[in-house]
Amino acid sequence: MPSLEFEEVDSKKEGLRLGIRLRNKPTNRDPGGSPNIHPDGPVRHSSSTLVRRHFITMNAIFFICLITGVVTIAAMLLFALAKLFSRHCCSGQGVDGCGYAVLITGCDSGFGHQLAQCLDHKGFVVFAGCLTPEGAGAQSLATESSSNLKILKMDVTSDEDVQRAKKMVQGNLPEKGLWAVVNNAGITDWAEIEWSSIGDFRTMVDVNLFGAIRTTFAFLPLIRASKGRMVYMSSIFAFFNCLNMGAYSVSKRGLEAFADCLRVEMASFGVKVSVIQPGNFGQATNILKIKSSSDIWEKLDEERKQIFNRQYIDLANKYYTTSCQSGFKNADMVIDAMLHAVTAARPKYRYLLASAMDTFFFQLFPFLPTILTDAVFSFSSMYAKREDLLYAK
Repeated sequence: MPSLEFEEVDSKKEGLRLGIRLRNKPTNRDPGGSPNIHPDGPVRHSSSTLVRRHFITMNAIFFICLITGVVTIAAMLLFALAKLFSRHCCSGQGVDGCGYAVLITGCDSGFGHQLAQCLDHKGFVVFAGCLTPEGAGAQSLATESSSNLKILKMDVTSDEDVQRAKKMVQGNLPEKGLWAVVNNAGITDWAEIEWSSIGDFRTMVDVNLFGAIRTTFAFLPLIRASKGRMVYMSSIFAFFNCLNMGAYSVSKRGLEAFADCLRVEMASFGVKVSVIQPGNFGQATNILKIKSSSDIWEKLDEERKQIFNRQYIDLANKYYTTSCQSGFKNADMVIDAMLHAVTAARPKYRYLLASAMDTFFFQLFPFLPTILTDAVFSFSSMYAKREDLLYAK
């Protein structure tokens, strides 16, 4: 027994001596070997090991970039193929105007006025709904068009006007019936939400949303009978939540929700529903509501005047006016889209109409996280000054 204990102690001592020798002995391993061991500090790595790890990291980054690039290129190719396929599918024979009628609301000016003239030239019987039939816009439309174009008094906020227009249309339909209803009537205004009243929102929604719904209820049975088209004039502000456009955005977002639901329901009846989404076409129409800083300022009570001082109101008004003046000067792109929605064999569900750069951004916009979409406004010269001007004396 004593001899065994002595051997165990010796074994421990020998292990201790061996450990000391290992700690003091420099390593001669290859560059890919284990790190050196130091007795008085943390483990240190050789320079070759650090280079190797850096190389692995760079390879990983390169691989990620390569995969991202491949996915991006593949997505672009798929998008291009989808466009080609779409054009091929849409190349079928469209609808000519012979024997068909189209109802258009909001023909006093702007898109509706121009579309009515184009459809009249194509041989459609056109029922041009106008808010003021005795006005200059309606009168010029009547004198410059054929006898196939008929002016209707049609305030889309009035049940009486819409029902009266329906009777007029039913009594003058051509042999093939009512082919399309283009819900074009609309108004716009700009103001921050706190500058607005519930009446401002109600007025906007009553025209842009409930006006289209009211017209749809009245004329949908005629469209269903012809398996025709329902077209709705929306805006990029239906999905782009822009500063100063709260009431307008509410009305257009609601309109698109209505059109989307209707499209699903009408598919079983062969009726096609399209939404037009114009960008900045303010100069091409009379829809813009011009107002001065004083008009806004006088609507505010004393509490809001303390928050939104006059200097900020002036800046916002100037920014809005300048933005509107930078848009498209003619409406050709919108009119072409509306014509396609009415006459093409396979109309699109949505027509996004903006510059190439804006179109790319707006197509990407719905997929971005909210923190990024909200950050877009920080690039605006007005938004950058907003916080400094609020509450300022």
